[in-house]
Amino acid sequence: MNADELRALQTPLKERYRENAGAAVVTLRAEGEIGQQNVSCRVETGRAMVEAGLHPATGGPGTQACSGDMLLEALAACAGVTLSAVATALGIEIRSGRIMAEGDLDFRGTLGVAKDAPVGFREIRLAFRLDTEADAEQLTTLLKLTERYCVVLQTLRTPPTLSARLVREGQS
Repeated sequence: MNADELRALQTPLKERYRENAGAAVVTLRAEGEIGQQNVSCRVETGRAMVEAGLHPATGGPGTQACSGDMLLEALAACAGVTLSAVATALGIEIRSGRIMAEGDLDFRGTLGVAKDAPVGFREIRLAFRLDTEADAEQLTTLLKLTERYCVVLQTLRTPPTLSARLVREGQS
């Protein structure tokens, strides 16, 4: 895909969203089913079923996906797609690229061992390794726009309002 093809795909959407802001609001959903064996949860990704379980650092067998890994995978995937789209729009050729997302967890927080240890990632790092002829200024712009438009990165950076509730089966 080149910049003109990308623009042709996105221009009608942008116009529609300018005219009707409500049309741009889409609710994304993820669902999981608590596993019948072990401590696990199966999540359908649209392409395959993923079974998430406890990380080995919390007693898991290491044979199931860790939700923390899945978060980092979502970040890497979103950042990679966003970077590709931005590069295409800017006319920057990327011959190949690799996106690395890594984060630090202190499992003392998750296991309730230390009240001062956070539950969740303390730090997340995102890095891009690109094979490109782009100059330093182009790369700076590419990174800046990728950060600006990456949905997962921005959600982590500025968390949305979040609520949780528990509902008994048969009730709503």
